[in-house]
Amino acid sequence: MFGFSLPFDLLKSASVAYIHYLSFMICFGALIYERISLKSNPRREEAISMVIADIIYGIAGVALLVSGIYRVIKFGQGAEFYTQNPIFWTKIIIFALVGSLSLYPTITYVLWAIPLSKGQLPEVTEKLVLRLRLIINIELFGFATIPFLATLMARGVGLF
Repeated sequence: MFGFSLPFDLLKSASVAYIHYLSFMICFGALIYERISLKSNPRREEAISMVIADIIYGIAGVALLVSGIYRVIKFGQGAEFYTQNPIFWTKIIIFALVGSLSLYPTITYVLWAIPLSKGQLPEVTEKLVLRLRLIINIELFGFATIPFLATLMARGVGLF
């Protein structure tokens, strides 16, 4: 009746879900690393690790977005289940806001790469550190709300 496609489809679905969850955890972990590592006048190794953490965050963010889209259109409960739910759109808005906020730290770290590539240290003032911490704190708060919204949405909250 089901043939051989059912187990393979289940494996694909589970794999996409796993990539989605893992990407979320990597994003959150990279942000935590950035948050606790931020300091004025970092050593070369510290500045390089911040740049690498942000690259990891960016790659994981793209994987999170792509796997999320794939889950909605192919492996979830059907696109209508999601798109008809205001909680889904709240999740999307929060994700977009977090992604938008991440542009400032990313541009900052890209600018750090220029002096680092020349063997110099980036100029990191206490004022910059405080600004980056505030942005990352907001990003972390936004990311922390997404799983709660996802659990509500998965239970049909918002559809009633």
